[in-house]
Amino acid sequence: MCAGEHVPFLAGPRGDGSRARRGRGRARANGAARLGRGGAARAGWCGPRGHPLIGAITVWAMTDSEDVRRTALSLPETVEKIAWGMPTFRVAGKMFVTIPDDETSFAVRCPMVERQELIAAEPAKFWVPPHEASSHWVRVRIAALDDEDELRDIVVDSWRQAAPPRLLESFTAPA
Repeated sequence: MCAGEHVPFLAGPRGDGSRARRGRGRARANGAARLGRGGAARAGWCGPRGHPLIGAITVWAMTDSEDVRRTALSLPETVEKIAWGMPTFRVAGKMFVTIPDDETSFAVRCPMVERQELIAAEPAKFWVPPHEASSHWVRVRIAALDDEDELRDIVVDSWRQAAPPRLLESFTAPA
């Protein structure tokens, strides 16, 4: 069961290869395989004596809007409020994340200068719809994110722009 043979998809709430919740976004140490939705390990990732790295495999699954919600709500004094028919996340009454209806992207606060640089550098990831062109917000395509660490960095940066000084002084972002 190595070198391209099928490795069963071990995680997921239903055991059928559905969304894995454990270990997402973590670095894969010691060459552990990255599992996709099909559940097959990449060829050549074997442990000692040809045994597959079953215990060492960290399962990766695409980030979704629930991860955005969980990340936002993990920040101090954040509340979720429905506005304009979509979830918005606020700290001290100021919005810092919104998740539009289609849930394929989310919007965060971003200074205009940085926004233009982000869009120019990674247009597949960052964009601004025409009706938000004059605002200090940028949309992020969830499917284009590298991992949950990048999601957390983006959400925390937006939270810092909205949070009051008393929260910023005591806040330390998790490593």
